[in-house]
Amino acid sequence: MASKGKNLKSKNVFQSFKYAFSGLKYGFINTKNLHIDLLFIIAVIVCGFLFRICFIEWIAIILCISVVVSLELINTAIEEVVNLASPDVHPLAKASKDVAAGAVLFSAIMTAIVGFIIFIPKFIDLF
Repeated sequence: MASKGKNLKSKNVFQSFKYAFSGLKYGFINTKNLHIDLLFIIAVIVCGFLFRICFIEWIAIILCISVVVSLELINTAIEEVVNLASPDVHPLAKASKDVAAGAVLFSAIMTAIVGFIIFIPKFIDLF
């Protein structure tokens, strides 16, 4: 199958990083949910410093943030590819987008639970 577009295969590690940062930029500019995620990330980091959470709690928070943001970026990639491959409404296209969105939702719920486990006792201790 002949390629109509520019070959984006990376020539070296620096080009690979350039493509990766371009993907991050695209995701953060074009994905509204990442803007919302960023607000929560900032709030959680501020709370982490205010409550002086321990090292293990920081690791849990960082891992949760990484999972949610990574899945959000993967979801965006899947949505863009599905939009390109199936511009018309198709049940399989819808299913692909829904499953990817479901993965993001599941990780966000689990992240919220981790956040509650870490922060609720600290809030209770204030009173």
